[in-house]
Amino acid sequence: MAITKIQSESLNLADDFAFTGTITGAGGNNKPAFEAIINSNQTATSGVTTKMQFTREIYDTNSCYDSVTNYRFTPTVAGKYFVYVNLYGGVGGVSRLSQASVFIRKNGTTVAETGVDNRTSALGLDSNAFVGATIDFNGSTDYVEGFGYFNDTSSFPVTFYGSTTTARCRFGAYKIIE
Repeated sequence: MAITKIQSESLNLADDFAFTGTITGAGGNNKPAFEAIINSNQTATSGVTTKMQFTREIYDTNSCYDSVTNYRFTPTVAGKYFVYVNLYGGVGGVSRLSQASVFIRKNGTTVAETGVDNRTSALGLDSNAFVGATIDFNGSTDYVEGFGYFNDTSSFPVTFYGSTTTARCRFGAYKIIE
C-alpha cells in the first residue's frame, strides 16, 4: 500500500502491507543484555548467603558481564533494566533442605529477593527460587550480582546446580525500551 493511499484513506489493519526501505521510529534497542549460567555445581555453606558464580555466558551483547572475577553485570548505557536470577539446588539427594532464597544486589545492597520456606512442612531434596526486578542503572558504575541461600537441617554442604547442557541456575538482564 503506497503512502499516498494511506494518507487519502483510513488504515485498515486487516490489510496486508509490504514495506520497502527503512522503517524508523518503531521499536527500540534493548541492549546491553546478557544471560549467564553456572557451568558446573557450586558448593556453598548451609545458612550462608553466597554470591553465585555464573561462569558461562550464553550471550553478552556489549561485554558488560564479568564471568571471570566478580560475576556481575555493569551496563554501560543508563536506563531501566529487567534483571532476573534463578536458583536451583539442594543438599545432595537427602531430604534436609529447609529454606532456599535468591537475591539481586545492586552495588552491594539487596534490592529484590524471594524464597521457599519448608521449615513448617515436609523437607525437600532440591528447591528452585526465581526473582526478577526492574532496576535503574546510571550507565557507568552501577552493577548487580546474584546471591543464593540454602539452609538444611544438618548443616551439610549445599549445592547450586550447574550444567553445561541444562541451565539450572541463570542470571540475566536486558534494557527496557522506554
